Amino acid sequence: MTQHVDVLVIGAGLSGIGAAWRLQQARPGIRYAILEARAAIGGTWDLFRYPGVRSDSDMYTLSYPFRPWHGSESLASGPSIRQYIRDTADEAGITGHIRFHTRVVAAEWSSDTARWTVHAVTGDDAQPQTYTCNFLYACAGYYNYAHGHEPDFPGLSAFTGRFVHPQFWPEDLDHTGKRVVVIGSGATAVTIVPAMAPSAAHVTMLQRSPSYLTPLPGTDVVANGLRRVLPAGAAHRAARAKNILLSQGFYQLARRRPDRVRRILRRFALRHLDDPAYVDEHFTPTYQPWDQRLCIVPDGDLFEEVRKGRASVVTDHIDRFVPEGIRLVSGRVLEADIVVSATGLSLLAIGGITLTVDGDPVDIGAGLTYRGVMLGGVPNFAYCIGYTNASWTLRADLSSRFVCRLLTHLDRHGYASATPVAPRGGARRPLLDLTSGYVRRDVHRFPSQGERDPWVVRQNHLREAFTTPRADLTRDMRFTRRAAPAARPDSTLEDIAT
Repeated sequence: MTQHVDVLVIGAGLSGIGAAWRLQQARPGIRYAILEARAAIGGTWDLFRYPGVRSDSDMYTLSYPFRPWHGSESLASGPSIRQYIRDTADEAGITGHIRFHTRVVAAEWSSDTARWTVHAVTGDDAQPQTYTCNFLYACAGYYNYAHGHEPDFPGLSAFTGRFVHPQFWPEDLDHTGKRVVVIGSGATAVTIVPAMAPSAAHVTMLQRSPSYLTPLPGTDVVANGLRRVLPAGAAHRAARAKNILLSQGFYQLARRRPDRVRRILRRFALRHLDDPAYVDEHFTPTYQPWDQRLCIVPDGDLFEEVRKGRASVVTDHIDRFVPEGIRLVSGRVLEADIVVSATGLSLLAIGGITLTVDGDPVDIGAGLTYRGVMLGGVPNFAYCIGYTNASWTLRADLSSRFVCRLLTHLDRHGYASATPVAPRGGARRPLLDLTSGYVRRDVHRFPSQGERDPWVVRQNHLREAFTTPRADLTRDMRFTRRAAPAARPDSTLEDIAT
């Protein structure tokens, strides 16, 4: 049986729940459903269960603007974020709209009916389900939940210890008293190392090259002070504004004065380690700040574990795995009982869904993004991707508010569909404009951005917070009107007699 709704949201994570809240607020009475492939609310924060999993953005900007964060931590743990998302859904009556264990595989647009037909599978036996909707909104994030990036490590089968990937952390893994090697230097690695170090025999972070690390307080003294003198909502808004200004200001400084920011970050590391040679070897990258996303180190915890001798950093390349651990190109062998492959994500556009418009397949990688929310040539479809230089939710919420404005515009003018019309020719840039390995590997799977508005994605929340709510919805947009209701046939004699 086909089920029809006005709006179908894909994903019940941070973005999907936020989208549902905005839909309910801006479009009272709207019929919507959320299709979630997993068994629970939370998305990323329900999937990742590795030691120390936490946000790498402050919770005053990662949380929703409409529901204040009440936790004491500014850089919060994964379980507390997961509970925050679930509580938001429960309190707003969103949970009842979610269809769990339902994975979307394809969606087909028909201009004749001005509807999407969405094909999904549900349950362990992958029973087919069909939905139709007037508007489709993909809030499935931007990476593959089924598997992370896994390099082809030579000799891995010879390793006699345990090899794990953070994306699928084994519940039975006990690292107490064990020698652990964590491969990688990104956000996941710098989280796992200090979390495992206190109870492991020793933890080594093995990296091919250094990353920039930024120590930040785990709690926000200013935000906690504001809570004591202001109502919860006002305190949250003030802390949010303060953190947006600080993060955006630091990003702009990094892009305009990279050498100055390099010196600042080096001084931060030296405050904890007081070893210039060690910092220069292991914590001084060759690229410029914010060419890749900066890794946050709450209260300098990784530096502190290195200083205490419970963790160390090795910068080298892997030659091959051996039974007792990892042999490096330098010839050194890192002995390990457990190896954690924190080698990055595998990106996946709109959850890997196959899109078709009037029978023609949509090549997402060849497409052009419209305001970072829609795709050129694809009607009544939006997707949600957050910032690369700030909290995900800041942009996700702007995207959901844009979708609500567009839906209202369609209703107000009697339109059935809206299709962005992409310009011909012109220069193109990647949607995710970072040099990180996990981005470069799969960026071709994502749409590009153009060289002029509204086909440019600006990593500037202060600007977008002003321009997006005021954006011209008609610019480079083609609308089609709703079909007129079918005329009632002429009355028959039988009708008249009745």
